Amino acid sequence: MPFAPHDAAFTWGIIALSTTGVIIRPFRLPEAVWALLGAAALVAFGLLPWRDAIEGARKGVDVYLFLIGMMLIAELARREGLFDYLAALAVEHARGSPQRLFLLVYLVGTLVTVLLSNDATAIVLTPAVYAATRAAGAKPLPYLFVCAFIANAASFVLPISNPANLVVFGARMPPLFEWLRQFALPSLASILLTYALLRLTQRRALKEESIERSVPRPKLSRGGRLTAYGIVAIGVVLVTASALDVQLGLPTFLCGTITAAAVLFLSGQSPRPVLKGVSWSVLPLVAGLFVMVEALARTGVIGHLSEMLQGAVAQSVPGAAWSVGLATAIVDNIANNLPVGLIAGSVAASDHLPPQVVSAILIGVDLGPNLSVTGSLATILWLVALRREKLEVGAWHFLKLGLLVTPPALIAALAAAIW
Repeated sequence: MPFAPHDAAFTWGIIALSTTGVIIRPFRLPEAVWALLGAAALVAFGLLPWRDAIEGARKGVDVYLFLIGMMLIAELARREGLFDYLAALAVEHARGSPQRLFLLVYLVGTLVTVLLSNDATAIVLTPAVYAATRAAGAKPLPYLFVCAFIANAASFVLPISNPANLVVFGARMPPLFEWLRQFALPSLASILLTYALLRLTQRRALKEESIERSVPRPKLSRGGRLTAYGIVAIGVVLVTASALDVQLGLPTFLCGTITAAAVLFLSGQSPRPVLKGVSWSVLPLVAGLFVMVEALARTGVIGHLSEMLQGAVAQSVPGAAWSVGLATAIVDNIANNLPVGLIAGSVAASDHLPPQVVSAILIGVDLGPNLSVTGSLATILWLVALRREKLEVGAWHFLKLGLLVTPPALIAALAAAIW
């Protein structure tokens, strides 16, 4: 049943207010509170039937399972000292050079993002990098920014590198080798330019400090070794699941849960501290975003966007690809790339679009969020990881850096995909 114009406007208004709350966190309330308030308001005012709200939240089950598995393994790794052990190794390999440590973090971040997803980089790598900088006596922010930016810059190397890839393509996911043919060059451009620009912006901070050449390497416990094996297993499972076109949430959840259960059982520990350490508020945040997307779909926005995109394609395929890629990248930072990816995926599914246009949509969804702290779920998870360490990065601070780093990388990636 189509919306009346005033209902559609009311829906957009509620979603805009809720999204603003997620971005600026008035009264320092968590992001999840504002997402849930928006979802609840849509139901309370009769703009979204409660059954449709439940259905919208249900569509995120695979993402919830994926995040739970990753958060369990990350908290277990933190408690078992795996991060401290890896931090000591990183400092040793840096050999007293902040620039070398910066490059090392970037390379590891690229590998983790490609094989474990951008959310894993935010959840798993960020605490390890903080531990490394603390052990080396370095200022943590330049290296922590690497975790945030590479999480999105390398997130379209493989289908599994970003859950948003699965949302955009859905059942139309290209075979793995076709994916690599389509996105290898854009990914390379994104990764290299992001590194060069991020390194340029942090050159003064890196030049002005010195770091330890080595630190005492803690002995890795049996639980820490089992946790490391669990992380490797998740990587193998995710690559295999991607090749077999299997959804990633349940395998990740099972790997994380089985690893946590095995470690806790063998060490005789209670699961309560690990469960308490998980950032559960991320789940209602994602659920609220899914509900708001369900409400947006009822306003007819997907149909309107499809018509506009088809008109642009009829005039010029490259022009349409550039327009939709840049527009998607900008909108990510207003509404977060997860709901934007859901809408973009619905638009792409409703039309037979040229490959260049679909590629541009995906690059906009994946790379565009590097502009702001709320552009992607991975960056929000990165912020949550920083707050656990009593670190705060303001939205304006991140935006100033994002405006320097992101546009050149985005333009280069889009150019590689379109031409």
